[in-house]
Amino acid sequence: MAAFLLGAVLLIVQPHIVPSRPAVNSKAETSSQSVSRELLKKTSQKNDFKENIHSNGSCQQLPQTIIIGVRKGGTRALLEMLSLHPDIAAAESEVHFFDWEDHYGNGLQWYINQMPFSYPHQITVEKTPAYFTSPKVPERVYNMNQSMRLLLILRDPSERVLSDYTQVFYNHMQKHKPYPSIEQFLIKDGELNVDYKAINRSLYYIHMQNWLKYFSLDHIHIVDGDKLIKDPFPEIEKVERFLKLSPQINASNFYFNKTKGFYCLRDSGRERCLHESKGRAHPQVDTRLLEKLHEYFHEPNKKFFELVGRTFDWHSFVAS
Repeated sequence: MAAFLLGAVLLIVQPHIVPSRPAVNSKAETSSQSVSRELLKKTSQKNDFKENIHSNGSCQQLPQTIIIGVRKGGTRALLEMLSLHPDIAAAESEVHFFDWEDHYGNGLQWYINQMPFSYPHQITVEKTPAYFTSPKVPERVYNMNQSMRLLLILRDPSERVLSDYTQVFYNHMQKHKPYPSIEQFLIKDGELNVDYKAINRSLYYIHMQNWLKYFSLDHIHIVDGDKLIKDPFPEIEKVERFLKLSPQINASNFYFNKTKGFYCLRDSGRERCLHESKGRAHPQVDTRLLEKLHEYFHEPNKKFFELVGRTFDWHSFVAS
């Protein structure tokens, strides 16, 4: 009786959205839930872990898949498209558990409390784009779950730099705050400013090297962000296969919105597009400056292609 009352209190305290569709009948607990439970027991200093279990059989569990980045690479679009699959339960907001010290210090109990309720057959996914470029994150994720499946969506590094600037620019405009032109960030003493953070985030091979210290390539699926924008279905099919999901998403789930200029989603007759903040026009940049940017990324991109064993159709890469 005491256990029942404790469970009821926990459910009241945790106001998370609970899946409405019926759970798949399963006698045995899934391996992912077993892993989550063991990890929580091991990492709880006071051994006071309490699971939030709903009466319909759903519960909050550690994610089995994380979208680790990259910032302005298309992570929100990827998550929204992946969420079309009935076996995906996605955290709504960016959790920043592994990269923010105050969050990480709260422990795994706090982390699991940020997750959606899901059924045993579902895969829980969280997305925090900053993970990819944060040095401490790969080891922390590995220590939590060595079997984690990671999704990384990348786009042309030069285009990503422009998108990075554009987001910060509009954030300042909405707050009626002035913001320097992109040229003021890209140029320093007449040369390309390689200390600009947006440029550093596009040095994919440096950050990828850090992740490969802990996870092999068969645990990291790289989504081509440029192709996802132009033709999303083939890229999502690859993600389904990587996550070992049944093929549930199909071409009819996507339609091109001529007004917005990009693909939107169709799910059970309901249509929706990404937030208006997505797909904003980039600032006009002098052609010579763009060429400098492309030239700068040429060698880093080659190193990245060699590292992951595949190439991408990016401006800065010229086949030899």
